[in-house]
Amino acid sequence: MFAVLFYFAAGLLAVGLIYRIISYARIPAPLKIPTTPAPRTRTGVVFLMAREVFLFQSLFKASLWTWLFSAMFHAGLALVLLRHLRYFIDPVWSWVVFIQPFGIYAGFMMVAGLMGLWARRFFVDRIRYISTPSDHLMLALLISIGTSGLVMKFITRTDIVAIKNFFMGLMSFDISTLPSDWMIYLHLSLIALLLIIFPFSKLLHAPGIFFSPTRNQVENSRDKRHLSAWAAKLESGK
Repeated sequence: MFAVLFYFAAGLLAVGLIYRIISYARIPAPLKIPTTPAPRTRTGVVFLMAREVFLFQSLFKASLWTWLFSAMFHAGLALVLLRHLRYFIDPVWSWVVFIQPFGIYAGFMMVAGLMGLWARRFFVDRIRYISTPSDHLMLALLISIGTSGLVMKFITRTDIVAIKNFFMGLMSFDISTLPSDWMIYLHLSLIALLLIIFPFSKLLHAPGIFFSPTRNQVENSRDKRHLSAWAAKLESGK
Protein backbone atom coordinates (compact mmCIF):
# COMPACT_ATOMS: atom_id res chain seq x y z
CA MET A 1 0.00 0.00 0.00
CA PHE A 2 2.76 2.46 0.91
CA ALA A 3 4.73 1.56 -2.20
CA VAL A 4 1.73 2.35 -4.43
CA LEU A 5 1.07 5.51 -2.40
CA PHE A 6 4.61 6.82 -2.87
CA TYR A 7 4.71 5.96 -6.57
CA PHE A 8 1.47 7.90 -6.99
CA ALA A 9 2.63 10.82 -4.84
CA ALA A 10 6.02 11.10 -6.56
CA GLY A 11 4.43 10.91 -10.02
CA LEU A 12 1.84 13.54 -9.17
CA LEU A 13 4.52 15.79 -7.68
CA ALA A 14 6.70 15.54 -10.80
CA VAL A 15 3.86 16.05 -13.28
CA GLY A 16 2.32 18.83 -11.21
CA LEU A 17 5.58 20.73 -10.81
CA ILE A 18 6.42 20.45 -14.51
CA TYR A 19 2.94 21.67 -15.46
CA ARG A 20 2.99 24.60 -13.05
CA ILE A 21 6.53 25.67 -14.01
CA ILE A 22 5.62 25.60 -17.72
CA SER A 23 2.49 27.61 -16.89
CA TYR A 24 4.57 30.19 -15.00
CA ALA A 25 7.03 30.44 -17.89
CA ARG A 26 4.22 31.09 -20.39
CA ILE A 27 2.51 33.86 -18.40
CA PRO A 28 3.29 37.16 -20.14
CA ALA A 29 4.84 40.07 -18.26
CA PRO A 30 3.53 43.07 -20.20
CA LEU A 31 4.88 45.65 -17.76
CA LYS A 32 8.35 46.50 -16.51
CA ILE A 33 7.77 46.22 -12.74
CA PRO A 34 11.01 45.35 -10.89
CA THR A 35 10.99 46.33 -7.23
CA THR A 36 13.29 49.30 -6.83
CA PRO A 37 16.11 49.70 -6.16
CA ALA A 38 16.65 47.03 -8.81
CA PRO A 39 19.79 45.95 -10.70
CA ARG A 40 20.39 47.36 -14.16
CA THR A 41 22.20 44.30 -15.53
CA ARG A 42 21.34 40.62 -15.89
CA THR A 43 24.29 39.73 -13.66
CA GLY A 44 22.87 41.97 -10.98
CA VAL A 45 19.53 40.16 -11.26
CA VAL A 46 21.30 36.83 -10.70
CA PHE A 47 22.92 38.14 -7.51
CA LEU A 48 19.61 39.64 -6.38
CA MET A 49 17.81 36.32 -6.86
CA ALA A 50 20.60 34.51 -4.99
CA ARG A 51 20.20 36.88 -2.02
CA GLU A 52 16.43 36.39 -2.09
CA VAL A 53 16.62 32.59 -2.31
CA PHE A 54 19.40 31.98 0.21
CA LEU A 55 19.21 34.99 2.54
CA PHE A 56 15.56 36.16 2.21
CA GLN A 57 16.78 39.72 1.72
CA SER A 58 13.40 41.43 1.23
CA LEU A 59 11.87 39.52 4.15
CA PHE A 60 14.73 40.67 6.39
CA LYS A 61 13.93 44.28 5.51
CA ALA A 62 10.20 43.78 6.04
CA SER A 63 10.05 41.85 9.33
CA LEU A 64 12.99 40.64 11.38
CA TRP A 65 10.94 38.12 13.39
CA THR A 66 9.37 36.60 10.27
CA TRP A 67 12.80 36.44 8.66
CA LEU A 68 14.22 34.66 11.72
CA PHE A 69 11.49 32.01 11.84
CA SER A 70 11.63 31.51 8.06
CA ALA A 71 15.40 31.16 8.13
CA MET A 72 15.18 28.62 10.95
CA PHE A 73 12.58 26.58 9.07
CA HIS A 74 14.26 26.63 5.65
CA ALA A 75 17.79 26.03 6.96
CA GLY A 76 16.55 23.23 9.20
CA LEU A 77 14.55 21.69 6.36
CA ALA A 78 17.57 21.77 4.03
CA LEU A 79 19.75 19.94 6.55
CA VAL A 80 17.00 17.41 7.34
CA LEU A 81 16.52 16.63 3.65
CA LEU A 82 20.26 16.25 3.11
CA ARG A 83 20.46 13.96 6.14
CA HIS A 84 17.68 11.80 4.69
CA LEU A 85 19.78 11.12 1.59
CA ARG A 86 21.24 8.17 3.46
CA TYR A 87 17.99 6.29 2.88
CA PHE A 88 18.34 6.58 -0.91
CA ILE A 89 22.04 5.96 -1.59
CA ASP A 90 24.36 3.02 -0.93
CA PRO A 91 27.16 3.42 -0.01
CA VAL A 92 26.41 6.63 1.88
CA TRP A 93 28.60 9.53 0.78
CA SER A 94 31.11 10.79 3.33
CA TRP A 95 29.66 14.30 3.55
CA VAL A 96 26.20 12.83 4.20
CA VAL A 97 27.70 10.85 7.09
CA PHE A 98 29.36 14.03 8.38
CA ILE A 99 26.12 16.04 8.56
CA GLN A 100 24.09 13.33 10.34
CA PRO A 101 24.38 14.84 13.88
CA PHE A 102 23.71 18.34 12.54
CA GLY A 103 20.65 17.09 10.66
CA ILE A 104 19.19 15.59 13.83
CA TYR A 105 19.15 18.89 15.71
CA ALA A 106 18.14 20.75 12.57
CA GLY A 107 14.83 18.94 12.99
CA PHE A 108 14.24 20.85 16.23
CA MET A 109 15.18 24.12 14.52
CA MET A 110 12.79 23.36 11.65
CA VAL A 111 9.84 22.67 13.98
CA ALA A 112 10.64 25.73 16.12
CA GLY A 113 10.68 27.95 13.04
CA LEU A 114 7.36 26.53 11.86
CA MET A 115 5.77 27.11 15.26
CA GLY A 116 6.98 30.71 15.19
CA LEU A 117 5.49 31.21 11.72
CA TRP A 118 2.22 29.65 12.88
CA ALA A 119 2.11 31.80 16.03
CA ARG A 120 2.32 35.02 14.02
CA ARG A 121 -0.85 33.99 12.17
CA PHE A 122 -2.64 34.11 15.52
CA PHE A 123 -0.97 37.03 17.28
CA VAL A 124 -0.16 39.53 14.50
CA ASP A 125 -3.40 41.29 13.54
CA ARG A 126 -2.62 42.00 9.89
CA ILE A 127 -1.37 38.42 9.33
CA ARG A 128 -4.36 36.90 11.13
CA TYR A 129 -6.69 38.94 8.92
CA ILE A 130 -5.28 37.50 5.66
CA SER A 131 -4.74 33.93 6.94
CA THR A 132 -6.96 31.25 5.45
CA PRO A 133 -7.74 27.72 6.72
CA SER A 134 -5.33 26.31 4.12
CA ASP A 135 -2.49 28.38 5.63
CA HIS A 136 -3.10 26.88 9.06
CA LEU A 137 -3.54 23.35 7.72
CA MET A 138 -0.30 23.54 5.73
CA LEU A 139 1.67 24.67 8.77
CA ALA A 140 0.02 21.97 10.87
CA LEU A 141 1.01 19.36 8.28
CA LEU A 142 4.64 20.48 8.19
CA ILE A 143 4.86 20.60 11.98
CA SER A 144 3.32 17.11 12.20
CA ILE A 145 5.89 15.74 9.76
CA GLY A 146 8.78 17.25 11.70
CA THR A 147 7.41 16.22 15.10
CA SER A 148 6.69 12.63 14.07
CA GLY A 149 10.22 12.35 12.71
CA LEU A 150 11.69 13.58 16.00
CA VAL A 151 9.47 11.20 17.95
CA MET A 152 10.82 8.27 15.93
CA LYS A 153 14.38 9.42 16.57
CA PHE A 154 14.22 10.12 20.30
CA ILE A 155 11.20 8.27 21.73
CA THR A 156 9.71 5.30 19.90
CA ARG A 157 12.72 4.32 17.75
CA THR A 158 12.20 2.32 14.57
CA ASP A 159 14.10 -0.05 12.30
CA ILE A 160 15.94 2.39 10.02
CA VAL A 161 17.63 -0.47 8.13
CA ALA A 162 14.22 -1.80 7.07
CA ILE A 163 13.13 1.70 6.10
CA LYS A 164 16.23 2.13 3.93
CA ASN A 165 15.63 -1.25 2.29
CA PHE A 166 12.07 -0.18 1.54
CA PHE A 167 13.09 3.06 -0.22
CA MET A 168 16.06 1.51 -1.99
CA GLY A 169 13.67 -1.15 -3.24
CA LEU A 170 11.18 1.48 -4.44
CA MET A 171 13.82 2.97 -6.71
CA SER A 172 14.55 -0.42 -8.31
CA PHE A 173 10.90 -1.60 -8.28
CA ASP A 174 11.83 -4.32 -5.79
CA ILE A 175 9.27 -3.68 -3.06
CA SER A 176 10.10 -4.79 0.47
CA THR A 177 8.11 -4.56 3.69
CA LEU A 178 8.11 -1.73 6.21
CA PRO A 179 8.57 -2.36 9.95
CA SER A 180 5.32 -2.71 11.90
CA ASP A 181 5.43 0.71 13.54
CA TRP A 182 2.42 3.03 13.58
CA MET A 183 4.66 6.09 13.92
CA ILE A 184 6.51 5.37 10.68
CA TYR A 185 3.14 4.77 9.02
CA LEU A 186 1.97 8.18 10.24
CA HIS A 187 5.21 9.92 9.23
CA LEU A 188 5.24 8.44 5.73
CA SER A 189 1.52 9.10 5.22
CA LEU A 190 2.01 12.77 6.08
CA ILE A 191 4.98 13.02 3.72
CA ALA A 192 2.99 11.40 0.91
CA LEU A 193 0.15 13.86 1.57
CA LEU A 194 2.59 16.76 1.34
CA LEU A 195 3.95 15.48 -1.98
CA ILE A 196 0.43 15.17 -3.36
CA ILE A 197 -0.76 18.66 -2.42
CA PHE A 198 2.54 20.46 -3.08
CA PRO A 199 1.81 21.34 -6.74
CA PHE A 200 -1.53 22.86 -5.73
CA SER A 201 -0.45 24.79 -2.63
CA LYS A 202 1.25 28.04 -1.69
CA LEU A 203 4.46 26.05 -1.28
CA LEU A 204 4.91 26.65 -5.01
CA HIS A 205 6.57 29.91 -4.04
CA ALA A 206 9.73 27.75 -4.11
CA PRO A 207 9.91 27.61 -7.95
CA GLY A 208 7.56 30.57 -8.39
CA ILE A 209 10.01 33.15 -7.07
CA PHE A 210 12.17 32.65 -10.17
CA PHE A 211 9.26 33.77 -12.37
CA SER A 212 8.33 36.86 -10.35
CA PRO A 213 8.68 39.95 -12.60
CA THR A 214 9.34 42.11 -9.54
CA ARG A 215 12.51 40.07 -8.96
CA ASN A 216 13.71 38.72 -12.32
CA GLN A 217 13.49 41.89 -14.42
CA VAL A 218 16.33 44.27 -15.19
CA GLU A 219 15.65 47.92 -14.39
CA ASN A 220 16.34 49.32 -17.87
CA SER A 221 12.99 50.93 -18.59
CA ARG A 222 14.71 54.21 -19.56
CA ASP A 223 17.17 52.47 -21.87
CA LYS A 224 15.09 49.87 -23.63
CA ARG A 225 11.43 49.40 -24.40
CA HIS A 226 9.93 46.41 -22.62
CA LEU A 227 7.81 44.29 -24.95
CA SER A 228 6.46 40.89 -23.94
CA ALA A 229 6.60 38.05 -26.46
CA TRP A 230 2.85 38.06 -27.20
CA ALA A 231 2.84 41.83 -27.66
CA ALA A 232 5.81 41.62 -30.02
CA LYS A 233 3.90 39.13 -32.19
CA LEU A 234 0.93 41.45 -32.35
CA GLU A 235 3.11 44.42 -33.24
CA SER A 236 5.01 42.55 -35.94
CA GLY A 237 1.70 41.49 -37.51
CA LYS A 238 0.46 45.04 -37.97
